Amino acid sequence: MEISRERFEEVIAALEAGQLRVAEKVNGAWKVNREVKEVILAGFKLGVIKDMSHGDFPFFDKDTYPVKAFKPEDGVRIVPGGTSIRRGAYVAPGTIVMPPSYINVGAYVDSGTMVDSHVTIGSCAQIGKNIHISAATQIGGVLEPAGAMPTIIEDGAFVGGNCGIYEGTIVQEGAVIASGVIITAATAIFDATTGEFVPRNADGRVVVPRGAVVVSGSKPLKRGPGAGSGVSLYCPVIVKYRDEKTAGSVVLEDLLR
Repeated sequence: MEISRERFEEVIAALEAGQLRVAEKVNGAWKVNREVKEVILAGFKLGVIKDMSHGDFPFFDKDTYPVKAFKPEDGVRIVPGGTSIRRGAYVAPGTIVMPPSYINVGAYVDSGTMVDSHVTIGSCAQIGKNIHISAATQIGGVLEPAGAMPTIIEDGAFVGGNCGIYEGTIVQEGAVIASGVIITAATAIFDATTGEFVPRNADGRVVVPRGAVVVSGSKPLKRGPGAGSGVSLYCPVIVKYRDEKTAGSVVLEDLLR
């Protein structure tokens, strides 16, 4: 499908305004907007590399993807110190972005969310309302293939420091991811409250259940020559589901707002 520069500009403007999203929840299930992702990808072919350096910071990129421009009336607090938010990302009023952080094209960051220092939010990732993404955490992005669902963090979740949430993982509402947890498309999550591994959803995606509290754990190697050797493999573990005590320990500081 041939995409014109005019169509590209139209879609990017709608993404930046929050009027259009790469993925949305429809009747309780997340659906990807393939056409939007195709337009984002087309932007790299349509653009030409230009010098967009600012002050002492060299910056050479496609002219279709400069740094996004913000105004005070946007209501987004971007603390100085090296943050970069790319054009085509939506950052809602009431969001706080601590330095240095990076938010890529197609990402959607909803209101009341804290993006802490050294956080990266990848292309097309969907971040809900009132979320704290703690320092040095990576939220994975995905552009290709166009039909691939991005990583999604739903409303009210808490993601601790030095975490990595990748490859289309869905973290459902109110879940708490403790510091250092890594979740990919190949990760099996064990629920210690049931004694069973968490099943994937109908699309085969890894899902952290609503309100789950997840910590880093391990499981013994049970197959192959190494079975019984005492060696263990990494495994995120749900130790409980969110309660009032958990909610109190992860609440955002009102003074920061």
